Amino acid sequence: MGFYGFIQDILDLDYQKFTIPVFRCDWIDSTSGIVVNELGFTLVNLSKIGHRNEQFVMTSQVKQVFFADDPMHRGWSVVLSMPNREYNVVIGDDVLGDVRIECEPFTRGMPNVDTFNELADESGSQNILDGCEDIWIE
Repeated sequence: MGFYGFIQDILDLDYQKFTIPVFRCDWIDSTSGIVVNELGFTLVNLSKIGHRNEQFVMTSQVKQVFFADDPMHRGWSVVLSMPNREYNVVIGDDVLGDVRIECEPFTRGMPNVDTFNELADESGSQNILDGCEDIWIE
């Protein structure tokens, strides 16, 4: 499990010959504010702030994620990662380079389900329509 937070301020440390950008962040408490649910989604509670002693981080140490509100759990958000982009990577004989996008899954795994009935029994709802005719498209 990683650390999740949001940027409060962006600072440039000026060393005259070069500058180093750093982020001042509010971090989510990793003990009570981060949960991985049964489907493998990482949920965070953005109101549970922790790790106040370590607010600063270098830009090279972070990765951008998005937080989407979870409609099932009020106050919690689902963490969505964006694909990593590698520009100017030569693939095969292409000397101009390509853009390679590596996608990370949104979930860490799926539950073991043998039948749809077993899934419906666990969740209390069933997403299969009964009594419908099949439509064949040729």
